[in-house]
Parts: sequence; C-alpha cells; structure tokens
Amino acid sequence: MLTPIRMDLKKDRGLTVEWADGTTSYYSVAYLRRMSPSADMRRLREEMSKNPLTVLPSGGGGGGGGVLRAESAELVGNYAVKIRFSDGHDTGIYSWEYLREIDPGAGERGGVS
Repeated sequence: MLTPIRMDLKKDRGLTVEWADGTTSYYSVAYLRRMSPSADMRRLREEMSKNPLTVLPSGGGGGGGGVLRAESAELVGNYAVKIRFSDGHDTGIYSWEYLREIDPGAGERGGVS
C-alpha cells in the first residue's frame, strides 16, 4: 500500500498529497466533499448515477459566505485522514487507498499502480 510522505491542506482550495512512489495528487475541497467515503455520500452518488435529476442536499459553506472550505484535517492511525468541512460534514474517513482510487489526476499519469 502506498502511503503519503507529505500532505498540505489549503483550507479554501484543496489537499495536496505527495506519495512515497514520487507522484503528487491534488484534490479540490469541493471534489473531496463530493467524493466523501461516508455512507450517506456513497448512497447519494449511487442515486445520482441512476437518476441525474437527484436533488442535492443544501450545504453551502456554513458561515463562510457560501464557499465550501475544509475546516480541519486529522490523521486516523497510519491509514487515513478525516476532514471536517465548513458545511458540518465530518463523517468521511479518507484512507490512503481510497485517495489513490479517486485521484483526479491518475488518468493523466496513466492510472495508479
């Protein structure tokens, strides 16, 4: 399993992860929120794949003027990171494996090994 050697969270932009294999991944805050591995978000993504007219829950950015932000991030053991968003969502635990799986730039690099 690949592990990060460095992580940098810009609360108003996104998360940059440098991996042990030398690749770097970037995840915008909005992308991380949309791809949350929490049960409710997995269910919503499944629903949206079946019905593109699914109504998204309102969430906005909490008190941040409507802009979604990552309020904080904390390591979960040696295998994951938990991110708290400005809309109050904080139930998703992003394992290193899951982050590699959802890496938006993986296709440009030819996939993940």
